[in-house]
Amino acid sequence: MKRSDRDFDVIVVGAGHAGNEAAAAAARLGCCVLLITMDMTKIGQMSCNPAMGGIAKGQLIREIDALGGLSGIVTDESMIQFRMLNRSKGPALWSPRAQNDRALFAARWRWHLEQIPTLFFWQDAVVGLLLSSDKKRVEGVYTRSGKSFTAEAVILTTGTFLGGVIHIGLSQQTGGRIGEPPAQGLTQQLREIGFETGRMKTGTPPRLDGRTIDYSRLEIQPGDEPPGRFSFEDTPPLTNQLPCWITYTNPKVHEILSRGFSESPLFTGRIQGIGPRYCPSIEDKIVRFADRERHQLFIEPEGRHTVEVYLNGFSSSLPEAIQAEALRHIPGLEKARMFRPGYAIEYDFFPPYQLRHTLETRLVENLFFAGQINGTTGYEEAAAQGLIAGMNAAAKVKGLPPFILGRDEAYIGVLIDDLITKGVDEPYRMFTSRAEFRLMLRQDNADLRLTQKSYEFGLASPARYERMLKRKAQVEGLIQLLSTTKVSPEEINAWLEAQGESPISQKTSLSALLVRPRLSLEKLTEPFPSLRAYIAELDPTATLTAEIEIQYAGYIQKERMQAEKLHRLEEVPLPENLDYTQLRSLSYEAREKLMKYRPRTIRQASQISGVSPADIAALLTYLGR
Repeated sequence: MKRSDRDFDVIVVGAGHAGNEAAAAAARLGCCVLLITMDMTKIGQMSCNPAMGGIAKGQLIREIDALGGLSGIVTDESMIQFRMLNRSKGPALWSPRAQNDRALFAARWRWHLEQIPTLFFWQDAVVGLLLSSDKKRVEGVYTRSGKSFTAEAVILTTGTFLGGVIHIGLSQQTGGRIGEPPAQGLTQQLREIGFETGRMKTGTPPRLDGRTIDYSRLEIQPGDEPPGRFSFEDTPPLTNQLPCWITYTNPKVHEILSRGFSESPLFTGRIQGIGPRYCPSIEDKIVRFADRERHQLFIEPEGRHTVEVYLNGFSSSLPEAIQAEALRHIPGLEKARMFRPGYAIEYDFFPPYQLRHTLETRLVENLFFAGQINGTTGYEEAAAQGLIAGMNAAAKVKGLPPFILGRDEAYIGVLIDDLITKGVDEPYRMFTSRAEFRLMLRQDNADLRLTQKSYEFGLASPARYERMLKRKAQVEGLIQLLSTTKVSPEEINAWLEAQGESPISQKTSLSALLVRPRLSLEKLTEPFPSLRAYIAELDPTATLTAEIEIQYAGYIQKERMQAEKLHRLEEVPLPENLDYTQLRSLSYEAREKLMKYRPRTIRQASQISGVSPADIAALLTYLGR
């Protein structure tokens, strides 16, 4: 219970994607929460592109939603286009992506947060932590205005604001975003306590005036019809989708951009931070892919009620004049005017090996980190961490068991496990390739995997849980029907041969026919009107999940067996204070890495780069296994 206007259960610093999810989760779990932000008008701001989801990122948003988070709902309420990416590949790689109305996205986030009665707000900059006398426990925060707030737990979700420096050509200015001041003081205090810190960088492209773009010269990129949604809740369907557009750079554009390299902070050494290798700036692309004559660019609308557009693929920190000249030689952008140029931003982060799997820091009890402060990039990665940090901060305050997801349970589990056991040497972004159990961790079954866990923890609502149970019953019912319904050669062979399929010689279940590559569930209903009528009464998403489960049953079972092996290693704990330097049977690198990362289990130790199978065998021998 809140005891005074400055006394809270949980304080969340920062109101970006991580902070919003953290604050909402902790408050809905019964904590009195204070969300502190430097600007109340920037709650839920999309600092970079106005889009949510994408390859593997879409899976994260579906999981956040299944756990009772708000990112999926806010995305659905503000999206202007929906696309399911990777449709040409297997369902393990299908990833939803939404183009969003930037202003509406932020407005809906603020509205949802303001509906939570135990969540309070304060506009200010946090400049330091209140700590116990031994500096081993956090007790609150103090702000630039001189106010102090106390709390049982504090979650830092500072994004790019810690020590933020913005670069445009040789020009530098301090800031966490263009036109917004950085956060100072926290990094120095945490470093003095003993935290390791580093610098990372990210970038953003210029924003353009859509009235000055010649769309007749661009390739149109429409959304899916009918459009999908992110949330498993009954969010409003998307209507009147807006298209995105595609254009390309060319050798002339590259030549102009190259002229600015002498004033590029990336190449002159002014930027010391590590940038994302998989999302390079346009100048970096030109250098790294010198043999390519063109690079694809996406023209993305910022919303329904603005002419501002986002030039995806053209992130740059080159001088403004160079950016403007290069734009004039891109098809469709010959007369384009900039609202503001692209820029790079450097900021402080804390290598995440300093965290537990709950996202609580090892050095200071009840202090949690989430988002870019942990070396990640992307709204989705930040929101996922924020949700887990909020749930665990509430659990710590209430004396409840922690909420931790395994690598075989969720992409969120993969994300956090990667951060803590492998560390980061560049801004971390989620990819489907990072998940060894990605066929089990599909975007379509996130609710079936996670909603019950969250409901039992206390976050997912009863209504959400009942909705999941209904969908689960439909999936299982359809699988049961297809598995037990058998057809004879006389009933089906003529139709099979008409489809170019080989006939059957004995009674065969519909599920056995469904695994044939050229047959889909929709096609299989053609000779069976009663089956078509049955499926018409089901939730289409349940039908899709059932079809995938049948068609990929063998592969899914193989992944489950691998997951069981992983769990057996997970059950072998490592003493938290084990002095690895004394285990001479380990390689020097293994001793060094194990002391640094402090894995909780043998399985986590095996994930650390530099720890060999021989080192794992030596550890098992030491533990008597």
